[in-house]
Amino acid sequence: MLKGISPLLSPELLAAMYRMGHGDVLVLADAHFPGHSLGVPVIRADGLNITQVLEAILPLYPVDTYVEAPLVMMAPVQGDRLDPAVEAAYRNVLDRYEPQAPPITRVERFDFYEQARVAFVVVMTGETRQYGNIMIRKGVVPAYRQR
Repeated sequence: MLKGISPLLSPELLAAMYRMGHGDVLVLADAHFPGHSLGVPVIRADGLNITQVLEAILPLYPVDTYVEAPLVMMAPVQGDRLDPAVEAAYRNVLDRYEPQAPPITRVERFDFYEQARVAFVVVMTGETRQYGNIMIRKGVVPAYRQR
């Protein structure tokens, strides 16, 4: 355990976030997501929902401000309906830690999978709400100032 770092963050996830560079993508995936078949590293966060993981990572993880769509979620398949509470919960957390982040962009299901194939890492959560997946492009950490 470390002071100031959520105990929900595993050592593997902390290490992955630290190794990520500007523009790399982190996928927070729901329990239905085919993360292990994409060919990118997968970190398990079973038992946690995506909102909890967002709460844990966003104090440490900057969202990219140099691209138009640093936050991407899956659009519903024709005939499905979105639960607006899912995106609202994510936006609530984002607004606390990254208030300058643009609106979340929605892309078609298979476009989302293709974009996830080049992600740095997929975090498989226990999220069970449909269309809960979100990709977050990493931004630049502000310059460190010694005390």
